[in-house]
Amino acid sequence: MSTTVFLLLLLSTTVTAIITTVPSDITALKALKSAIDPTTIPSYTCLHSWDFTSDPCSPPHVTHFLCGLTCSGNRVTQLTLDPAGYAGTLPALVSLLTQLITIDLSDNRFHGPIPSSVFFLPNLQTLILGSNSFSGVISPAISNLKKIRTLDISHNLLSGSLPNSLSALTELTRLDLSFNKLTGSIPELPKNLVQLALKGNSLSGYLQKQSFTWSTQLEVIEISDNSLAGTIPGWFFLTPSLQQVNLANNSFTGVQILKPVNSNLVAVNLGFNKLAGYPPFNFSAYPMLASLTLSYNKLIGRIPWEYSKFSRLFLDGNFLIGSPAKAFFSRNTSISGSLGDNCLKICPVWSELCLKSQKPWSICQKAYRGKLKPKS
Repeated sequence: MSTTVFLLLLLSTTVTAIITTVPSDITALKALKSAIDPTTIPSYTCLHSWDFTSDPCSPPHVTHFLCGLTCSGNRVTQLTLDPAGYAGTLPALVSLLTQLITIDLSDNRFHGPIPSSVFFLPNLQTLILGSNSFSGVISPAISNLKKIRTLDISHNLLSGSLPNSLSALTELTRLDLSFNKLTGSIPELPKNLVQLALKGNSLSGYLQKQSFTWSTQLEVIEISDNSLAGTIPGWFFLTPSLQQVNLANNSFTGVQILKPVNSNLVAVNLGFNKLAGYPPFNFSAYPMLASLTLSYNKLIGRIPWEYSKFSRLFLDGNFLIGSPAKAFFSRNTSISGSLGDNCLKICPVWSELCLKSQKPWSICQKAYRGKLKPKS
């Protein structure tokens, strides 16, 4: 082989080895940076290093494109901006990044609606837009995220109802839409969901079985700080994989507890509702349950002695009477929590459980319509 031919082959190999980002991806990246207020792009941030005189996917990244994106070959696969307080909108042209697997724009100041075109990214598995100021409704087009596994749009200003099309997200395992302004009821949930967080919205209505029927993998449910009402049905706690439930700060008036079969339930928080009647006895039948919170409801009667099995127990702020069983205060047990602000006749002052004082007897008498005997 002649020297000239060898050099030509070497040059050809070198040229083909150079990575050149596809033009559509560059267009999308330029649109994203242009949609950000330049005064919110300090010199030390990822976006500041996005200088398009250099190719985004071509190494080495010594001075340009130092962070904020990841490539595989000549395509952008991850868009992960640093939490630098970028203020701007999310342009629809981001949908040109068709090989994106991850978008994480959390802890910034993005505002405006989430363009529905984002929901047509065919390979997207992780979408994290939490702690921004995105507003508007969640488009039904979200059902097109066929590969999505993690969806976090918490701590924003989203409004409207949860779309019924959520159930189409069959790969979704983690959904967090907490701390928005969402209204309406809970629709049918995806079948492979493991973690559900909808706390801090204005959701209303009852817990409907059809919402949870197919979500048999649910381990964590957090729907506190909403306006849900009615009775918490017994089937709810029998979800096969359920471990943690937080329904605090709603308007539930009752709760049904069925005896479990092979339950993994560890923690339940039903505090700050309107639960009336006696403390639900069957909670003690859940073999793994260690933490129970029923604080600030309208519960009456005596504290079931079986509750002494729990390691964390919060019953404060009710109208419970009598003297708790000695098991609650045994030196061999260590129960943290509170039995204060009730109508208990005896609660040892040396116990952590009794640090809060009990209600004035006049309030207790009124709650029981004068049927209580005076404390001795």
